[in-house]
Amino acid sequence: MHLHTPTEGDGAHDLRHHGDAEVRDEGSALTDLAVNVRADTPPAWLRERIAESLGGLAAYPDGRAARAAVAQRHALPVERVLLTAGAAEAFVLLARALKVRRPVVVHPQFTEPEAALRDAGHTVDRVLLREEDGFRLDPGAVPEDADLVVIGNPTNPTSILHPAASIAELVRPGRTLVVDEAFMDAVPGEREALAGRTDVPGLVVLRSLTKTWGLAGLRIGYVLAAPETIDELERAQPLWPVSTPALAAAEACVSPRALAEAAHAAHRVAADRAHLVAGLREFASDGLRVAEPAEGPFVLVRLPRAAAVRGHLRGLGFAVRRGDTFPGLGEEWLRLAVRDRATVNRFLQALDRAVTLADR
Repeated sequence: MHLHTPTEGDGAHDLRHHGDAEVRDEGSALTDLAVNVRADTPPAWLRERIAESLGGLAAYPDGRAARAAVAQRHALPVERVLLTAGAAEAFVLLARALKVRRPVVVHPQFTEPEAALRDAGHTVDRVLLREEDGFRLDPGAVPEDADLVVIGNPTNPTSILHPAASIAELVRPGRTLVVDEAFMDAVPGEREALAGRTDVPGLVVLRSLTKTWGLAGLRIGYVLAAPETIDELERAQPLWPVSTPALAAAEACVSPRALAEAAHAAHRVAADRAHLVAGLREFASDGLRVAEPAEGPFVLVRLPRAAAVRGHLRGLGFAVRRGDTFPGLGEEWLRLAVRDRATVNRFLQALDRAVTLADR
């Protein structure tokens, strides 16, 4: 693990590249293992709830009920909740609203926080977690004078779940600690979650409702933080930032029924992930390595000639996420979304063929 200060342009990492680029245009017909949105979502009941909200589109959005529902879901007062147009908006608000001198982003992770900070004029330092350490967090590697620290948990793309106690060690007087928990509801029992905690000074937790519920096109997420931080972020928001259909979705997705369904889905994803990882281990003789233990709805793999393998996979009907746009990773990395067993089995057959073609 080491500290890295990117220079202007900083070379190879396209911080604006996201998995959806793999399945746009000519990639739209591919079986998608590139985007970390749960397959077969949103469910019919959720689509119906969203559709019911369309009758109210003539009125300006009123987020009070959805905000209260999110607060109740995490046993927090509403003053600690801010609804956003997806977690991506929250990163922009944090970058623009908070007075920050030395922001640090723990990589490899989702690149949007650093991109938002750079766009807001900040110089961003990176703490790079290393493969040989299992991409595990060493709180001592974060500079003492960092006044904003951003980390994902479980981390995209490594799928590593950091202990909540290790993340809490990052707390310092005057420091804002941002934990992106966009995939935490895909972890059975949400163990190691910090959402709902009020005993961690400076804590800001981001949640997304787009991954588990298949709502990437609707843009809905939320921030949990101290009331004064919520006030700062809210002042930086435009008026009516979250649409009426997105508010209806937020309220529905934190209902007891939805939480039970998400919990069931998390266990199913864990079983499907175990099946995928077991299949991937069969490629060890080809030089493939899985970042383990994987705890998110995706896995990170390292293999020789990954770019060629990815190209052959596209020819065989499968889209996977390139890893070289993540700081701390290179061209030999790929991220694979967890899918059902039948899809995984077809993918593993295609991977076998793609590796053979890449070796020629």
